[in-house]
Amino acid sequence: MASWVNRVIGAAQLRSATYEEVEADKSANLQALGVVVLSAIAAGFSMAQGGGRAIGVGILAALVAWVLWSALTWLIGTKFLSTPETHADIGELLRTTGFAAAPGMLRIFGGIPVVGFVFNLVAGLWMLAAFVVAVRQALDYRSTGRALLVCGIGWLVWFAVIAWTFLLLGASVAGFQALRGNIQ
Repeated sequence: MASWVNRVIGAAQLRSATYEEVEADKSANLQALGVVVLSAIAAGFSMAQGGGRAIGVGILAALVAWVLWSALTWLIGTKFLSTPETHADIGELLRTTGFAAAPGMLRIFGGIPVVGFVFNLVAGLWMLAAFVVAVRQALDYRSTGRALLVCGIGWLVWFAVIAWTFLLLGASVAGFQALRGNIQ
């Protein structure tokens, strides 16, 4: 079994073999979680003006996003766009996509004035590429295009759910504030 550091490096290098190894290793769940948390902490530090609370909220948001997008991707990839070779459980997809967050650790440099946005942009695009490779390997696709399609559809559905939730929450808050204003 490879070390955690070697797996993080292999995942960041988009090595298919690393994702296959992580997919097969049921004991790598905590390792994948660690990658997601470190990536979220790096993102939090890049926005240091928010302080510790912002980092905590960022970690929670990253964990929720990881689980939701991975679950959506698993559902779409295994139920709607599967191939005869497709075989995966949610744990396999969570492990591989968790390691796909490895490039996100670069976001630690995102707070550097003037050039920080470049680190954040590169890390975001790199994470997306890693997510596609992770999905391709976890769902046993032969085509990167199919993995990209599954990831794109999953992201659109995830984004729509998040946007709808924020709209509902915003409407609820506005309604509550209006009601409170009428009562006082």
